[in-house]
Amino acid sequence: MKNVLMKILQAGALAAVLALPASAATAAATVTYVEPDRFTDVPFAPWERERVLKELTAHVEKLAASLPPGQELKVEVLDLDLAGQVKPNFRGGQDVRVMNGGADWPHIHLRYSIAEGDKVIKSGEEKLSNMQYLNRMNQYGNNELLRYEKQMLDDWFKQFVAPR
Repeated sequence: MKNVLMKILQAGALAAVLALPASAATAAATVTYVEPDRFTDVPFAPWERERVLKELTAHVEKLAASLPPGQELKVEVLDLDLAGQVKPNFRGGQDVRVMNGGADWPHIHLRYSIAEGDKVIKSGEEKLSNMQYLNRMNQYGNNELLRYEKQMLDDWFKQFVAPR
């Protein structure tokens, strides 16, 4: 019984050692928000603002997963202006975001860098916007939070960060 237990522990230790290099070699993302309280347009309620920023972070992390192993994408969001305009709901419910296709398109001002080890291989600062956000196909569903901002980030990522 003692030998079986030792073999199990040795196999577990070997698996843990083998897993370390694999996890260290995957692409990663770090997203920071510079003065998010001063952003042009984020939800007023703290819980809703946190939800929006978490969703944006998760999307950038998802995009970064397609980078070659060992590369890290760092993004600093300097300003955020979500698609549409917030209209107060006077019936006591949550405010409503209305999109009319006018001057209410989404904007994201960001600074980014891609590093491999200690070496920065690409960096820049971009002011993303999509004036045609309501007039083009969008792969994200109508109920998807930040569907227009995600599409805009996808376009930026494909064009500037990881062109094929």
